[in-house]
Amino acid sequence: MLSTKTLYNYGIFLERPGFGVCWRKELYDTLIVGAGPTGSYIANQLAGWGHKVIVFEQRERVGEAACCTGILGKECLEAFPFGKEAILREARSARFFAPSGEFLRVQKETPQAYIVDRSVFDSVIARRAQAQGADYLLDSQVRNIAIARDLVRVEAGSGGQKANLEGKTVVIASGFGSQLPQSLGLGKSSDFVMGAQAEVEAKGIDEVEVYFGNHIAPGFFAWLVPTSPGRALAGLLSRHNTGSYLEGFVSHLANQGKIASPEAKISYGVIPLKPLPKTSRERAIVVGDAAGQVKPTTGGGIYYGLLCAQIAADTLHQALDSNDFSAKVFGSYEKQWRRLLSKELRIDYWAHWLFERLNDRQIERLFYMIQSKRIPDSLLNSTDFSFDWHSRLILKALRVLGLRRAISLICFLTSARLFGAPLLIK
Repeated sequence: MLSTKTLYNYGIFLERPGFGVCWRKELYDTLIVGAGPTGSYIANQLAGWGHKVIVFEQRERVGEAACCTGILGKECLEAFPFGKEAILREARSARFFAPSGEFLRVQKETPQAYIVDRSVFDSVIARRAQAQGADYLLDSQVRNIAIARDLVRVEAGSGGQKANLEGKTVVIASGFGSQLPQSLGLGKSSDFVMGAQAEVEAKGIDEVEVYFGNHIAPGFFAWLVPTSPGRALAGLLSRHNTGSYLEGFVSHLANQGKIASPEAKISYGVIPLKPLPKTSRERAIVVGDAAGQVKPTTGGGIYYGLLCAQIAADTLHQALDSNDFSAKVFGSYEKQWRRLLSKELRIDYWAHWLFERLNDRQIERLFYMIQSKRIPDSLLNSTDFSFDWHSRLILKALRVLGLRRAISLICFLTSARLFGAPLLIK
């Protein structure tokens, strides 16, 4: 179990009711806001290299409220194998439902994706970081970050206590919605979507189900993902009335006999569709969902976030070793992650923007095209696609099909190809 210490143990400037202000001098190399996968990964790397790190997490437990389905591609778990400890089940097949209720089934002989327990996934990384020497401060909300010429000061509070902790650098990995990046002059994401999800009691569901239709999840999609025996996650993405749409979707599943009851506790999360204008400045880095490093086609951000966390950790290590915390040094993080992801994010965003404007009739036409074999096998079984990288297939679809038909195909393929190539459509 991940342990934590109190603000009193850490406070540089610590104020407790009735006790006044206490002084303790403790200068960290890096202050990390957020104990999600990206924050804990950076903490693990830096602590392993001998740097003094502290991680702030506003919730009482790591991974406590992650509104995430937890589907990770094979490539992600090969690159970051610690995630294998959190695997709940393999994903080999799925059903994709048109607005009319007709469906296509896709299947792969070997697993190409995995469903993981996000709470366990987050905790595994955090425990590794703590074993390397990183400090964790749970139930502690960071209220303000101030960057001075020679240090960074973080104001945090919990349960009536408040403290100012100082460090040489700071990482914002707090997820989307934090005002901290904007307060540091890094701007804010200009486009986002709301996700809603509930754990439900499932009846005989043993493969992923994906639902399209503007009456279900306008402009996006809904899902039913089996996790453990008799349990599943039902969720969707929508720009508005997200909770109402999920209530309707869960009721639909209950009426179909797929889940036991329409009553469910809904959790919410906001997903950025575009990255921040800037993700670094002197002494500061923003990473993961907080930076908008998320696939616009599916809303998945774990793999991209971890890839960027690798770059961030290397940049921080270089800065700390050279004692150079300039905007130029930290700007190398920005240049590297954008070189890796900016084209992918830009093409995926454009593709989703077009898909979002399709009506149900056009989506039905897509299903008909696939069922009637009017989509070339060179696209359905293209080697230019993986679970995490979509841009090459999108560009290939444009060349082969032309704009109108390619738009319709994009969202299905970026979801269906979760299970790898080739697709066996039944």
